[in-house]
Amino acid sequence: MLVVNDQKQILISDEFQVNMKMSKFPGGGMEYGEGTIECLQREAMEEFGQKLTNIRHFYTTDYYQKAYFFKDHQLISIYYLADLADEMKLRVSDKPFDFANDINGQQSFRWISLEKIDEGDLSFPIDKKVIGLIKEKFQ
Repeated sequence: MLVVNDQKQILISDEFQVNMKMSKFPGGGMEYGEGTIECLQREAMEEFGQKLTNIRHFYTTDYYQKAYFFKDHQLISIYYLADLADEMKLRVSDKPFDFANDINGQQSFRWISLEKIDEGDLSFPIDKKVIGLIKEKFQ
């Protein structure tokens, strides 16, 4: 999910998963039987404990992207712009990976200015493409 605030900052999730650090847009994978919006709202509740509003489709991959974590799988990624229904309830940090230990499941959030963020701030190829598209949209 792509959450951009009034100060033109985008929300980034810094995580330690599968024994590695990663910086990415918040969100995750669909569960069997879910629709895309249902998945988005579930992920928002899991990660932020709050719902999203003003949900609008932004981008869907239209090319082959090998899955990083699953052998012989490919990804189809769907990105939505959305607003938080309320003020952010979780602590947001100014520094990346602001958690005590590198233990699977650790997560912290930070806002990065759209002027300052670039591909190098993100871990995954599709996120790197999408940040360029977001920057174009909000210029």
